[in-house]
Amino acid sequence: MARILLTGAAGFVGFHTARALCARGDEVVGFDNCNAYYDPALKQARLDELAGLPNFRFHRGGLEDAEALSAAMADARPETVIHLAAQAGVRYSLSNPQAYVDSNLIGFQNLLELCRHAEGLDHLVFASSSSVYGANTELPFSTGDRTDYPISLYAATKKANEVSAHAYSHLYGIPTTGLRFFTVYGPWGRPDMAYFSFTKALFEGTPIKVFNHGQLERDFTYIDDVVEGVLRVADRPPQITVGDDGRYHSQARYKLYNIGNHSPVALGDFIATLERLCGREAIKEYVAMQPGDVHATYADVADLSADVGFAPDTPLDNGLARFVDWYRDYYGIR
Repeated sequence: MARILLTGAAGFVGFHTARALCARGDEVVGFDNCNAYYDPALKQARLDELAGLPNFRFHRGGLEDAEALSAAMADARPETVIHLAAQAGVRYSLSNPQAYVDSNLIGFQNLLELCRHAEGLDHLVFASSSSVYGANTELPFSTGDRTDYPISLYAATKKANEVSAHAYSHLYGIPTTGLRFFTVYGPWGRPDMAYFSFTKALFEGTPIKVFNHGQLERDFTYIDDVVEGVLRVADRPPQITVGDDGRYHSQARYKLYNIGNHSPVALGDFIATLERLCGREAIKEYVAMQPGDVHATYADVADLSADVGFAPDTPLDNGLARFVDWYRDYYGIR
């Protein structure tokens, strides 16, 4: 049994991760501000599911509130910190940048400082994003690629998290792993994501916006695969990694992994799958590319597979079927 501080416990990935950690016997202290970026009732419903678990406790607060975060850390006395909380969303960062500064920059710095002074901390695991690849065009995306050209503030904050975490790992000896998630989907998911909003539109008979006239590809990654990756990585603090190309000389115990299904799906095929599963035909509104978006995502997971013996592989049909079943049940659709 391990002691875990899990930030973002009311969020999509955080909720599923908390359940998995508790199921294997870990002691989990969750932390989340349950903000209104999307339906707070859904976040509360997730917390209600976790509340019945004997080895789960919860603290409500924002990452930018150093005192609240410190109280959660003191309660947890963690051996591992799994940091999944953040202000999410590419489009929202265009209209409300301060939320990203508060949560993703100030909040992450608060967490790093607490980890620096924590006794008995063996590993910090934090969520990054495939968005850090920004304007890269070479596929699949590899953690060895340059990520110097983010095209959204959200992506820029995630890149900032990666380099700040490396500095703290180097300076203070904190074993640290960053995880670049690729388009996570599944039951209890996020309403701002396409799979969720498209399903809602299909059942309500309202139009869906098909960006870039459907010329997009995404590496959709099922939630259970993401959680399996998080747990396997959390159990394996990194060792010092020195590259063999003569250029990378970091002496930090620091590692980055992609967590993606390594099988991109065309947007048109994704919509067709949802149509079949919902038994409805979508009303499509074809529109231009939206600011901050990318044409394709595709994860190279060779490092993840080699180091922890796992790579996501749930077929999209199977994962979306489980999501649609959950959606019908949660919203009472027959």
